[in-house]
Amino acid sequence: MDARARGWVDGFLGVAIFSGSLPATRVAVADFDPLFLTAARACIAGALALGLLALLRAQRPLRSDLGPLALVSLGVVLGFPLLTALALRHITAAHSIVFIGLLPMATAVFAVLLGGERPSRAFWAFAGVGAALVAGFALTRGAEASVTGDLLMLAAVVVCGLGYAEGGRLSRRLGGWQVICWALVIALPPMALLGLARWPGSLAGVGASAWAGLAYVSLFSMLIGFVFWYRGLAAGGVAAVGQLQLLQPFMGLALAAGLLGEPVGWSMAAVTAGVVLCVAGARRFA
Repeated sequence: MDARARGWVDGFLGVAIFSGSLPATRVAVADFDPLFLTAARACIAGALALGLLALLRAQRPLRSDLGPLALVSLGVVLGFPLLTALALRHITAAHSIVFIGLLPMATAVFAVLLGGERPSRAFWAFAGVGAALVAGFALTRGAEASVTGDLLMLAAVVVCGLGYAEGGRLSRRLGGWQVICWALVIALPPMALLGLARWPGSLAGVGASAWAGLAYVSLFSMLIGFVFWYRGLAAGGVAAVGQLQLLQPFMGLALAAGLLGEPVGWSMAAVTAGVVLCVAGARRFA
């Protein structure tokens, strides 16, 4: 298998792992405070990343890499986990997954801003239609919708797109797994302080499902998934392999329905499909 084909395989594995993140977070926030959950998952993954970097004697990043790595940390270590954990206190995992359909577009927008590219008008047309679909869906949900939850999910998509775009750019030089490991290590001290500050008074009431959710988002969503994802971006190309994110909403909806028993109506599935088509068009003309 050549490097490009291996990149597609790694990218698919990364997306498949990420698809379980929101359902697992939904289960975990039932018993954990969102701030503590965010800190705990980052600390567990950060400790493992530190050991991995030491074991494999990875080369340290240059001083000029620290700023971009901090952006990656802000986007995928702190911002996205915290904002989605807060959002899932207000909305279901199935509802939140509709917003994930905008993540490839957000990644492309930041790639444009950071890389200085000039997309065509068709790109912005697809982007606008996709955003309108999501906004219209959120506004028509009535009692089951939450303005707070929807706004938190939109913010999560923005910061995650930033982390993906910057991480994909860095992975071309530093290597895929090194990018997420160094980003986790940079975030480890403040996350440890946050975790201690938000440590629950008692863990006796935490159920097995919440512990399982914490384990998943710590090991798979925060570390293992990114090892495959950034390695895939580096080997197969950010623009090409990044399109695999279009599969994530469908995988996530299936998990939310199958594991959590959450209703996935035809309108939710239709909007998700429409958003995916818009994102595909936007990426085509980015």
